[in-house]
Amino acid sequence: MGGNGPVLEAVGLRKRFGDLEAVRGVGFTIDPGETYGLLGPNGAGKTTTISMVSGLLEKDAGEVTIAGLPVTTTALEPKRLVGLVPQEVAIYPDLTARENLRFFGRLYEMTGKALAQRIDEVLAVIGLSDRADDRAKDFSGGMKRRLNIGIGLLHRPALLILDEPTVGVDPQSRNAILESIEELSAEGMAVLYTTHYMEEAERLCDRVGIIDQGEIRAEGTRRQLVESIGEQDRLRIEASGPLREVSARLGELPGVTGTSAGDGVVEVLADDGGAILSPALALLAAAGVAVSSVTIEEPDLEAVFLHLTGKALRD
Repeated sequence: MGGNGPVLEAVGLRKRFGDLEAVRGVGFTIDPGETYGLLGPNGAGKTTTISMVSGLLEKDAGEVTIAGLPVTTTALEPKRLVGLVPQEVAIYPDLTARENLRFFGRLYEMTGKALAQRIDEVLAVIGLSDRADDRAKDFSGGMKRRLNIGIGLLHRPALLILDEPTVGVDPQSRNAILESIEELSAEGMAVLYTTHYMEEAERLCDRVGIIDQGEIRAEGTRRQLVESIGEQDRLRIEASGPLREVSARLGELPGVTGTSAGDGVVEVLADDGGAILSPALALLAAAGVAVSSVTIEEPDLEAVFLHLTGKALRD
């Protein structure tokens, strides 16, 4: 299966929908045991890229190979090497966890004692052994997502694709999912991971590709990406008031390279956080914004993302 080369290799992927070129020359590789994070704002091209990589969507140009096998919408062999866990939970609610796994295992032509043993192994990995014979409709959202991941793992894929697997789950289930992914990577599985939670990317991903407007803007390890934007600071200002309106004005301050506003938080990327703190607070006060706390943080992946895209990851 591909010898010592990458598990996944994507080169020059392009896809157009009418006048919109959703993906424009995207390429990356994933090695055995590596978790690769594909990060981008909504509409950046992540889902289209994943659909082409997994063979669900025909590409307009470019090449994808999995373990050296060319991927197309009609090629079955490379698809057997992929475990795809989509954003939307894809399970049968009236079946038990064990019955769901047995059904999908049979789709992969797994039978008998080998299937039964693998089901027990997967239930242990996803932490559902004690709920194996309960109907999925009685599970919490987090448990359903863990079962969804188990289905993707069942046939021992060379490449596991996880498209925002922790959206809407409780903290306990979320941590269980992340721990499972860490263990799978340690065992040699290649993982392609998308998320709207930067802390997950910080924790899990060996390398990250930042995609925006259909193009990979930067790629590398966390350290490489942080170094690429220089010594910049991020101000995190917790406040109430017209935050989105004042965010644009903060972006006009000298030394500020990017801003973002969310629920109760304004973030400012600057060359020198200490130097712009006083004028930033003065601007906020003049705009009627009530500040409750301010922190200055060292550069991280969020800072890189904001610098490259001008947006927060969840925008």
